[in-house]
Order: sequence, then C-alpha cells, then structure tokens
Amino acid sequence: MRSRIKLCDRCTRSAPVLYRVQIDESRGYWVLFAIAAFPQLAKHNPHYTYGGTWKARKRG
Repeated sequence: MRSRIKLCDRCTRSAPVLYRVQIDESRGYWVLFAIAAFPQLAKHNPHYTYGGTWKARKRG
C-alpha cells in the first residue's frame, strides 16, 4: 500500500480519511473535509452533496 497526504479544507490538517463533498451549489467544485466536520455539513446544509471517501492508504 502507498501512503498519500491531503489536507482538510476546513481545518487544514492531514487526515487518514477525508470526505469529498459539495457544500454550495454556486461553487461548482468539490472540497475535502475530515470526519469531525462531516456530520455538521450533512445535517445543516441544503446544498450538501456527498462525493465519496478519500483514504490516505491506497492499494496498488
């Protein structure tokens, strides 16, 4: 397995798992959020769209 690094777009810390989401329909692009920010985004945002899970450890 190879390791990769990406940062949370909210807290700017690296995390082993990030969630790819759209949070504003006018932005038109995806952002990555750590698990701590994820439940609040999903619950309180009418423009929230889940786009998948990014993992630091990737097979291959």
